[in-house]
Amino acid sequence: MSNPDSFIDEVTEEVRRDKLFALFRRYGWIGVVLVLLVVGGAAYNEWQKARLAATSRAFGDALLVAIETPDAAARKAALAAVVPDGQNVIVQKLLVAANAVEQKDKPAALAALASIADDASLPQSYRDLATLKRVVLAGADMPGADRIALLQEVATAGRPFRPFALEQVAMVEIEMGQTEAAISHLRDVLQEPLVSQALQSRVSQVMVALGADPAAE
Repeated sequence: MSNPDSFIDEVTEEVRRDKLFALFRRYGWIGVVLVLLVVGGAAYNEWQKARLAATSRAFGDALLVAIETPDAAARKAALAAVVPDGQNVIVQKLLVAANAVEQKDKPAALAALASIADDASLPQSYRDLATLKRVVLAGADMPGADRIALLQEVATAGRPFRPFALEQVAMVEIEMGQTEAAISHLRDVLQEPLVSQALQSRVSQVMVALGADPAAE
């Protein structure tokens, strides 16, 4: 009985092997495609990382060359000529604004800051920072109502620069003779969570100068 059993087992094993080979011939290409996709995906990711790193290095090198240009007019042209990639545009425009301030070219600085603040593709925090810098730099050259309108958006609850925007709103209101409104906004600053000690001290001093008690509710 052992010989027939052994023969049956061999035949069964052979049938299984034939079925396996048939399945492999029929569906084996799927495995090959999967392997190629995995390897290709990994290679593409590495290529992307290398490309981004090279682009960032080139951008940084171009900025360094522009910043180190001794002539003011040439430096301005060099900064403007740097082609930013993605969010690197923020760095370039901030440097353009800083260079304009250094050269006392106020219109150019305001234009650079406005281009950041008005760019909806940039993160809101950078746009808010640019708006704050723009309002402070503009000063009395911009009507008080216009400055307050810009600052009030930055002072929206939850925005990262809300306390500083409220402080600047109060400064403009003091300039416009709106003392009570200024005190109210300064008090709002003191009630903001995580306000720095320096800002608290500065706001409290202004309130005392206006005849208000910073500790009062």
